Amino acid sequence: QVQLVESGGGLVQAGGSLRLSCAASGSRFSVTSMGWYRQVPGKQRELVATITGGGRTNYADSVKGRFTISRDIAKNTVYLQMNSLEPEDTAAYYCNANFGSFVYWGQETQVTVSS
Repeated sequence: QVQLVESGGGLVQAGGSLRLSCAASGSRFSVTSMGWYRQVPGKQRELVATITGGGRTNYADSVKGRFTISRDIAKNTVYLQMNSLEPEDTAAYYCNANFGSFVYWGQETQVTVSS
């Protein structure tokens, strides 16, 4: 049973920073890619950032230059360092992991940025 355990969300003032972590366990397969998505009520879930097994990263335009995704391969853990947070970053954040053709989601962690 694959599990993705997220941590690191919370409440922060605009301009502040938070670091999200997501640890994946239980898969017999190697991770193809991991990433973060976010969703606000009434809107579709959107990509924030992804990182492949080879280290290639991809970011939403809205977070480029402020967020950094990284990965500890040995721990099957992905991190999202979020700096210069804005109220518009307020959302439920979801970790995503792809093991070949299998896709898994974390349980969500709430990020709230106050103005």
